[in-house]
Amino acid sequence: MRIAFVSAGQSVHTAKWVNALCERGHEVHLITLPNHEPPKGLIDPRVTVTLLPDGGQRGYISNAGALRRAVRAMDAEIVNVHYATGYGLLMRRSKVHPTILSVWGSDVYDSPESHSLFKKMVEKNLFAADAVASTSHIMAQRVHDFFGYEKPVTVTPFGVDTVRFSPGTGHHDGFVVGCTKALEKKYGQEYLIRGFAKFVKNLPPQERQQVSLRLYGDGSERDALQALIKGLGLANAQLCGAIAPEQMPDALRQMDVCVLPSINNSESFGVAAVEAMSCGVPVIAGDVDGFRETVEDGVTGWLIPVEDAGAVADALEKMYHMPKVDREQMGLLGRARVRKLYDIRQNVDTMLALYEDVSARLYKPRKKKKPLAERLADFLNNGEKVDGQELTDEKKK
Repeated sequence: MRIAFVSAGQSVHTAKWVNALCERGHEVHLITLPNHEPPKGLIDPRVTVTLLPDGGQRGYISNAGALRRAVRAMDAEIVNVHYATGYGLLMRRSKVHPTILSVWGSDVYDSPESHSLFKKMVEKNLFAADAVASTSHIMAQRVHDFFGYEKPVTVTPFGVDTVRFSPGTGHHDGFVVGCTKALEKKYGQEYLIRGFAKFVKNLPPQERQQVSLRLYGDGSERDALQALIKGLGLANAQLCGAIAPEQMPDALRQMDVCVLPSINNSESFGVAAVEAMSCGVPVIAGDVDGFRETVEDGVTGWLIPVEDAGAVADALEKMYHMPKVDREQMGLLGRARVRKLYDIRQNVDTMLALYEDVSARLYKPRKKKKPLAERLADFLNNGEKVDGQELTDEKKK
């Protein structure tokens, strides 16, 4: 199948999809804005990457013609557009078909609530697509309820490679608390740091050096969080910076618990929780939409109130004092849940089934024009083709 995948090229989620589709033997074309160009090594070299002419917000409007030409040139059997705001607008303006619009989270939670114009724009984008996909059931319901979208929404989770994200066999010292979200206010690391400080303070002095906090990722809150760590005197808390995707499984395997204290519902799926669970790591997560679906409360981890450092401290204390065998069992149950629901291979099967359904109903092969010389000869001969043979007026008599 010839697949046009229109999305932010630098996103690890985009890479996960296009690489997996390419691995299945499909012809995949990633079409993206120039400021979203994927870094070297992220995308499978067999994937054709096309950079649209204009970058930035303007590009979502001005690149409509370029997208239309790119889709026509490859004769795409399906066009899968990811993110309902920017790329969704580009899709609608380009009038390409057949299209599937995949929603991610903040595009249907944050942006539409910031202004009525954004809501109207996203609504138009959704209705312009031939089908809509969502990474979670709860976000699919959001599309129905908030935008009045009545057609079915197919759930296609951001799955993980359960072979690569697997439990480790090595041993690490102490009790390691980790977090793998970008350092942004909506991900709540402030409450994790404050909660960790309370947790450490309640430990016997001789045990305090045995616990540590590692925050992976970068973002606009880095300086503020570093200042908070310093102000609280947390020598055993560290901002580790962003790491390459291939390093993430090893980072997770060094954790005893992964804490994801997101504070709003734009955390609509919780792929960070799924990655941790796949590595056999219990999860403590904010009680928001995405984590309610991915984390089975009390089984694979715990959901806690948002913006509540005390709740973080209590959960950490409970996890710390839990017998190691019980903690490991929680991790194993988490991995079993991921293998059942979020294995990337199963999720790609679901996506391909949607592609095939929409394409079978709506794809129209592009009619290829003859070379100019042939068309001119046909015109001069005033003939027509029948079974590949030219019939002139003389032969017709």
